[in-house]
Amino acid sequence: MGAVAAGLRPTGSVNPGAVSVKDVGMAFGDVHAVRNASFDLPKGRFLTILGPSGSGKTTLLRMIAGFDRPTHGEIFINGRPVSAVPPHKRAIGMVFQKLALFPHMTAAENVAFPLKMRRHDARTIPEKVERYLDLVRLGGYGDRRINELSGGQQQRVAIARALVFEPDLLLLDEPLAALDRKLREEMQLEFRRIQKELGVTTINVTHDQREALVVSDEIIIMNGGAIQQKARPVDAYRAPSNAFVANFIGVTNFLEGRIVELTSTQAVFETNGVRLVGIAADAALAPGLSCSGALRAEQIRIAPMGGRLDELETLVDGQVVDCIFEGDRVVYEIRVPDLAGVLMRVFDHDPESHLQFGPGDEVRLGWNARDMHVFQK
Repeated sequence: MGAVAAGLRPTGSVNPGAVSVKDVGMAFGDVHAVRNASFDLPKGRFLTILGPSGSGKTTLLRMIAGFDRPTHGEIFINGRPVSAVPPHKRAIGMVFQKLALFPHMTAAENVAFPLKMRRHDARTIPEKVERYLDLVRLGGYGDRRINELSGGQQQRVAIARALVFEPDLLLLDEPLAALDRKLREEMQLEFRRIQKELGVTTINVTHDQREALVVSDEIIIMNGGAIQQKARPVDAYRAPSNAFVANFIGVTNFLEGRIVELTSTQAVFETNGVRLVGIAADAALAPGLSCSGALRAEQIRIAPMGGRLDELETLVDGQVVDCIFEGDRVVYEIRVPDLAGVLMRVFDHDPESHLQFGPGDEVRLGWNARDMHVFQK
């Protein structure tokens, strides 16, 4: 294992999580960048902190790295508090959007640099460098200078450099944001493969929803400096904790109305005289309150007017306003007069029926109560 600061190793037989954040906040004057953040991350897990610009995700990562000190609360690594421990003593590897590779060095020299800084045995360095270049699939590229490598290859060098000294924790601050879409998606899978192979605990920061869902064991969604939800990707997607999470992840339609009936599991609300039923996803719901029903675009089925959608619990008619072909799917925008003229987005993934509807066509839409999550507005 790489060099670790004294005092960062747990004592006794306790097996703490890799990272614990306890009621951590960061204020810059009257601006609260992070508000009372708390979470635990077990060892070997891949966590992504997801949120829009200004949500506090990067500030939270910087506090874990040691670049910023919390205004209040404490961060623990391997069970030990680290607020007073400087970054270079935290046994953390980092990869940033700006890779900060040394252009005058070869790929191998870049990877070897943290080992030399930590005064590893010079006789072992070449073998380690070769092993980590092989890990990131750059075997044979060690003698190339950075400007002789593609953007994706430079990313791999940065990953190898961050991992070669075997850190306890790997932090990723939007390292893929500058790449084109195809390369970014390839590198997302590479990050996941490498993390699984090494078992290194990883915290990733991004605003890319797909990246968060693809690479992570768990995700944290932040907004306004506060953690909105911490869950497995599938749970955050299928069971969002509030309307912000439902809106931020995926493409979601919101149907506004007023609660008319409520059970322990379902909420019935009315919009423009139409009664709609969904999952009661908000403990604050009560009859008479305004609400929003969140319905994901892929949960809605579409058929020609008069088409049979008998197995679905809610049916409405609409008119196609626009259709956008995206290769693996078509996105329809459909106006629904019965729901106060709301414009709904609907995905069609059927490759045999792509573009079967066009602007102006009358269609029928349907979904089930379990597909909609109802929140207080």
